[in-house]
Amino acid sequence: MSTPCPAPQQRTSPARERLLETASRIFYAEGIHHVGVDRIIAEARVTRATFYRHFPGKEDLVLAHIQERDQQIRGQVAELFTLSTDPRTLLITLMSGVGAELCGPDFRGCPFINAAAEYPDPGQPVHQAVQAHRDWFRQIIRNLVAAAGVADADHATATLVLLRDGAMVGGDLDEPQAVREHLERAVVAVLA
Repeated sequence: MSTPCPAPQQRTSPARERLLETASRIFYAEGIHHVGVDRIIAEARVTRATFYRHFPGKEDLVLAHIQERDQQIRGQVAELFTLSTDPRTLLITLMSGVGAELCGPDFRGCPFINAAAEYPDPGQPVHQAVQAHRDWFRQIIRNLVAAAGVADADHATATLVLLRDGAMVGGDLDEPQAVREHLERAVVAVLA
């Protein structure tokens, strides 16, 4: 079982990394459309020229933010695949990681779901990047479900993705630890 190749890495600089880290932090905490470029420039301690040298506009920064988060998750999943070859163990561990994330400090929901809510147009590059991440995640789940020999792999995959999405929203709106426990129990039930 293989994971799709990650996208090529952009050439980086300390200023670009500060811009991306600052924007990602603020976008996640406050929303994307609410935050202006001037604030990101000020908090990242760069000049306007530096910002535009790295990002032609705010939408390019938003897209880089989504792609960076996607690469982080792909890296975490690739690391997970080094720990076990048992697909059921990998599925349970992967979904337990989702549960752990929603119990983390300052959790504000799924950054991809949040971005999709702000970029609903399927033709928009940010929305397309969100969809590419979801397609990748769904394929990872599908590969693991099939390798585990779960009956009706398509239904099990759809159910697990739905559980993940619901947990990411519920972890922000409800009591995170309870959502985590329900998620973990539901995953085991789907795989049974």
